[in-house]
Amino acid sequence: MQSSKNIPFTARIIATGLFTGYSPIAPGTAGSALGLTIFFISGVGDTYFFIPLIIITFFIGVLTSSILEKSLGSDPSVVVIDEIVGMWISLLFLPSNLIIMISAFLLFRIFDIVKPFPCRRAEKLKLGWGIMLDDVIAGIYANLLLQIAVLVL
Repeated sequence: MQSSKNIPFTARIIATGLFTGYSPIAPGTAGSALGLTIFFISGVGDTYFFIPLIIITFFIGVLTSSILEKSLGSDPSVVVIDEIVGMWISLLFLPSNLIIMISAFLLFRIFDIVKPFPCRRAEKLKLGWGIMLDDVIAGIYANLLLQIAVLVL
């Protein structure tokens, strides 16, 4: 394991979600809150913009989280780019209203913490792939549950 001083600033700021990953309490929740805030403030809910943003951020997340993982060890808690992407996935194709956004946030956090199948298996993939993919799956689960809720209600 290398020193954290060797981590490039750009990789650090991206992987830690503008340093929200350094939150002393619940860094994953702080990263998810940043993802929700970016979605809410920027209005990125336009599908034609949002899907490419998710895909690009996912691959940047694989790269930057790999860099931090090489220096800090396996799945460092300061890496929260995965929570940002997972949060965005949980909001995809859903109405943009406060109830949906709060529900997506809560459901995503639950699925990210509980890690239902195959989240835990995906987490074991090497480097940034494992870091990113378990949260992608948690985001998909949250999204599917909300899609059903929207259809039923």
